[in-house]
Amino acid sequence: MKKSIVIAPSILSADFATLGEEIRAVDEAGADWIHFDVMDGSFVPPITIGDNVCKAIRPHTEKPIDVHLMVNHPETQVEAFARAGADYITVHQEVSPHLERTLQFIRSLGKKAGVSLNPATPVATIQHVLHCVDLVLLMSVNPGYGGQKYIHAVTDKIRDARKMMDDAGCEARLEVDGGVNVATMAEVAEAGADTFVAGSAVYGKPDYAAAIGELRDLAAG
Repeated sequence: MKKSIVIAPSILSADFATLGEEIRAVDEAGADWIHFDVMDGSFVPPITIGDNVCKAIRPHTEKPIDVHLMVNHPETQVEAFARAGADYITVHQEVSPHLERTLQFIRSLGKKAGVSLNPATPVATIQHVLHCVDLVLLMSVNPGYGGQKYIHAVTDKIRDARKMMDDAGCEARLEVDGGVNVATMAEVAEAGADTFVAGSAVYGKPDYAAAIGELRDLAAG
């Protein structure tokens, strides 16, 4: 069964001086989730925000907060983000040697568990954890910075992930993050994604509602 479309604006592209207002604005403009990028300056080059910011923004929206941990040793951060109000907590396969254990731990805290792959990491590396994931997140840029161009080689990877998930009876959502905008949305959706992270494609536009609506229409075909 085809899943509903989810548009998840990334606050990495928001104005951090007025972050609460920015989150309320995209919420009211029709965002389905709020995407929350956590970077540690080690697994990826920059340092962004932590669980204290997640806790601070939680009162500003009732929409799901989609936390993407781009950090080494993500298992050490899971509990803090669960307490801070995250709804989805996603860890990277590349830095999770005990991936199944970490995903089960996230679920044990009452949260949705996600697994993410960098552009060059094969989808087969997560085949044996599909039984305990609620979200598969494919990076379509090399993580670390907003505003990068979509890597079109990832389109075939999205198709591969969709087939692998369907064949396994996996009901997880398939999310794509990186370079998703009006020029690439139809391609990403046609390949099988149902959940779309959009940073500058929303926060870089003067009318958030129009931007979200256009992306949603393109995803729907």
